Amino acid sequence: MQHAEYFKAFLKDVVNIDDTRLKKLKSRVNAVYQALQADRVVGPLIIGLSPQGSWAQRTIIKPKPGDEYDADFLLVMRERRGWEPKDYLNAVYNALSRNPTYSKQEHGRKCRCVWLKYAPENGVGCHLDIVPLVMLGSGRRVIVNRDNNTWEPEYGSTNPQGLTDWVKRRDQLSGGQFRRVVRLMKYLRNERGSFDGVKSVILTTVLGLQVTEAKARDPRWYPNTPTALINMVGDLDRWLQAHPRRPSLANPAGDGTNFDHRWTDATYRNFRDRIHSIAAAMRAAYNETDPAKSARAWQDLFGDKFNPPVGRSGSSRPSPAAPLVGLPAVAAGRSSASRSGRAG
Repeated sequence: MQHAEYFKAFLKDVVNIDDTRLKKLKSRVNAVYQALQADRVVGPLIIGLSPQGSWAQRTIIKPKPGDEYDADFLLVMRERRGWEPKDYLNAVYNALSRNPTYSKQEHGRKCRCVWLKYAPENGVGCHLDIVPLVMLGSGRRVIVNRDNNTWEPEYGSTNPQGLTDWVKRRDQLSGGQFRRVVRLMKYLRNERGSFDGVKSVILTTVLGLQVTEAKARDPRWYPNTPTALINMVGDLDRWLQAHPRRPSLANPAGDGTNFDHRWTDATYRNFRDRIHSIAAAMRAAYNETDPAKSARAWQDLFGDKFNPPVGRSGSSRPSPAAPLVGLPAVAAGRSSASRSGRAG
């Protein structure tokens, strides 16, 4: 059964990040940006900023206690004569180190970004990833690879807005369901221990590849959240099973970059196996006609917080038949994995 009302409440009360944290995230980004603008070295080079990642794509989810949430943003900078690629990232790090406020906060450098960590509040941490994007005199837009002291991409320009626009289009095609499905799958990864190590950009991309113009024309494919969930995850399962080895994953922005460095062969194999099990478990929960048994099957996947909305009973209308392409309905109770192991 669909239990669509369960999903609506679950997303609102458990999965989606709250407005208070989003507002604080925005204020922190603005404060850091203003501090960098005021720096004597990097300030004159700064052109603007651009939110990136889950924050910009609206797929960020509520952090669990003891964990943290983050925001990525591009720091757009003009080229400075005589500087190498690594100099831009190092300059941003040094600017934070000079600042009387941020020098006291934990911060550091990665290959493509400078990170800044905030003290936990109510057991939940937060950090920012600041990614220098350099506008070269030739007109190219490039990201810094500090480890190799090179520009990315090697030729042409990066398209930082392209991936965000692509995610927005997947959401439009699915009638607003794509972002909800991504958040649900992130929750499954984070809270239930499924497919650990799969970065959000990977998860978002491989799910988004399953959302096509052709499927969007079928009104049965994405009519509500549970139906969209089983269809997107089922399509993803078939895509993964068709690739026994980790495929190259191009950035959908089409700028010549890829995400191959974001995961390993071992991570891919585990993800492929887990999605195969999860897709079968979701289909079984959806096909189960007994309301109580179906609700328990969904709870086996998402945990005890997956409950009916306050003031509603646990009943649900029977699920209409969802379209199946090459995948027979899974009979209730016949998942290849046991109930206790399906989610993790």
